Amino acid sequence: MTTHPRRISFRNRSIEIAGNFYVPDDFDEAKRYAALVIATPGSSVKEQIGAIYAEKLSAQGFVVVTFDPSYQGESGGEPRDLEDPAARVEDIRCAADFLTTLPFVGEDNMGLLGICAGGGYAVNAALTEHRFKALGTVVAGNIGRAFRQMQPMAEVLKMLDAVGKQRTIEARGGDPRRDPWIPDTLKQAEASGVTDPDLLEAVGFYRESRYCHPNSTNRLFFQSFGLLLGFDAFHLVPELLTQPLQVIVGGRKGTTGSYDDGKTLFDLAPTKKDFFVIEGAGHYEMYYKPEYVDQAVEKLTVFYREHLGA
Repeated sequence: MTTHPRRISFRNRSIEIAGNFYVPDDFDEAKRYAALVIATPGSSVKEQIGAIYAEKLSAQGFVVVTFDPSYQGESGGEPRDLEDPAARVEDIRCAADFLTTLPFVGEDNMGLLGICAGGGYAVNAALTEHRFKALGTVVAGNIGRAFRQMQPMAEVLKMLDAVGKQRTIEARGGDPRRDPWIPDTLKQAEASGVTDPDLLEAVGFYRESRYCHPNSTNRLFFQSFGLLLGFDAFHLVPELLTQPLQVIVGGRKGTTGSYDDGKTLFDLAPTKKDFFVIEGAGHYEMYYKPEYVDQAVEKLTVFYREHLGA
């Protein structure tokens, strides 16, 4: 299995995007390959979930790109830790641009894979980026829906007011506000009364496992909420989605909403599609546990080979 990705970079307008490029062990630049772009979860960097899936898919014969989003990780852009859905979607389009410059990538053999929030971003990108010929998702999340439904609508409206006030503070020279995505430690989570097993799994994975990475800051630029709360990843899916679709969800629904988001996406899609449930898997377990990830990769490999060739 490929364990040493090639460092790459490409641009999203004025922002330099830092990425990793994975190739099969028997890679030959004289040949043509099917290629995949991976859109990763919110707060994640390329060395985490993207790397896990990229390594396994490259071992199946694909060339794979994973990258840090604009404003995050090793990629450029200010303000830092901004989560901007429009930028995230454009990052994906720019990754497709990058692939088209490589002589060993077939222009009609490019696919897209989105995981968690990256699944929603991937769907949104695929609506208007038809150079991607196949779309796969793993525990896809509609991040705008998730943030809107996390609290009563009256609280959502208060949050939007708070965003406006914070923008005013910063416009007048005040300090920027950055909030944690999740608690920084399991001890902190437990001290604050967190009992949700999904959230505890997320904290354990991102903050205290071997997958913890220094470039993953666990901070969200507060103004991001103004962008996220107005975003719907699945808007226009019935009208604009043309690619075959593989939806993969974990069988243990938990509290993230990704099972329901996956089912909503599947029901909306007018294209050739498949809905695959990995029994026993929770949302965050689909990030890294081999017994679940391997099932997803096996299903995705069959799907991409059918629609892209490899």
